[in-house]
Amino acid sequence: MTERMPEEFYNWMEQLQQVDFVLVELTLYLDTHPEDYQAIKQFNDYSQKSMVLRQQIEQKYGPLTQYGHSYSGYPWNWNKPPWPWQM
Repeated sequence: MTERMPEEFYNWMEQLQQVDFVLVELTLYLDTHPEDYQAIKQFNDYSQKSMVLRQQIEQKYGPLTQYGHSYSGYPWNWNKPPWPWQM
């Protein structure tokens, strides 16, 4: 059984999932409306929010993504659950 993380972690992860969902929807919209300035602005705003949330979560709880998108602490902390797909 996986040890439960602090409630703050799950709250941040839920916020990140919501922001990333908006980014997916805006990406789909912008694929068909590439000149919509307001949508591009909104996309960029949410991209910034996503980066900030990721950094906050990773600083406190460890990496979320692999392949160089997230740094590892010392010692190597990729072997500590819960992993993002376990939530």
